[in-house]
Amino acid sequence: MLVVEDEPAIAELVALYLRRDGFGVHLESSGDAALAAVRSLSPVAVVLDVGLPGLTGIEVCRAMRAAGDWTPVLFVTARDDEVDRLLGLELGADDYVTKPFSPRELALRVRTVLRRSSPVVSDVLRVGAVRLDVGERRAFADGHEVSLTTTEFGLLCHLMRHPRQVFSREQLLSAVWGYSSAAGTRTVDVHIAQLRAKFGPSSPIRTVRGVGYSADAS
Repeated sequence: MLVVEDEPAIAELVALYLRRDGFGVHLESSGDAALAAVRSLSPVAVVLDVGLPGLTGIEVCRAMRAAGDWTPVLFVTARDDEVDRLLGLELGADDYVTKPFSPRELALRVRTVLRRSSPVVSDVLRVGAVRLDVGERRAFADGHEVSLTTTEFGLLCHLMRHPRQVFSREQLLSAVWGYSSAAGTRTVDVHIAQLRAKFGPSSPIRTVRGVGYSADAS
C-alpha cells in the first residue's frame, strides 16, 4: 500500500491504521517520489493527498492513468469543494475523503476499493453491445476493449448483473462503495457520467428520472 501525504503526523496515523489491517505500507511525501514509487513498487492501492509539493496528487493520478496504470486510487483532500472532488473522480480516482477524516473510515474505504478489485469467479455479462469479463476484469463495447477504473467496473458490473432493475443512488452507493451517505450520491452521478463517456452510444446505462439508474439494452 502506497500512502502519499506531506504532513508527517497524518501520514503516520494513516499508516498505523492500515498496518493494523494487515497492509504493508510505504510512505512518500511528494508527487514526484510518489510516481517513482508507483512505478517501482506496483502497490495494490494508493492513498494520495491532492495538495502535494512538486507534482500534485491530481497530476500523479493523471500520469498513472495516461500510462495505463489503473491501480486503485483514493484521494485525500483538504479542499472541501465539489469541483476538486469531481475533477479527481473524472481522472480515474476510485474514492475520496476530505480532511479532517477518521483513519478508521479511510481504512474501511481502502478495504472496500480492494474488495472490488479482488479476483472473482469467472463470469461474462452482456447487455446490448457491452460485455464484461468479470474474472479478468475487462470491459468491451462492440468488440473493442474499454479501460475502466476499479470503481467504474464495479458499478457497471452491479448494474449489468441485474438488467432492467432500477437502483437508487443510495442503493448503488451502499452496494458498490460499501457505505451510504446523502452527501456521496453525487459521486454515483459522476461515475455514471464517466461510464457513459467511455462507452458512448454503446452505453447500456439508462436514467430513470427521479428514481436512479439501470442497465438496459433498449
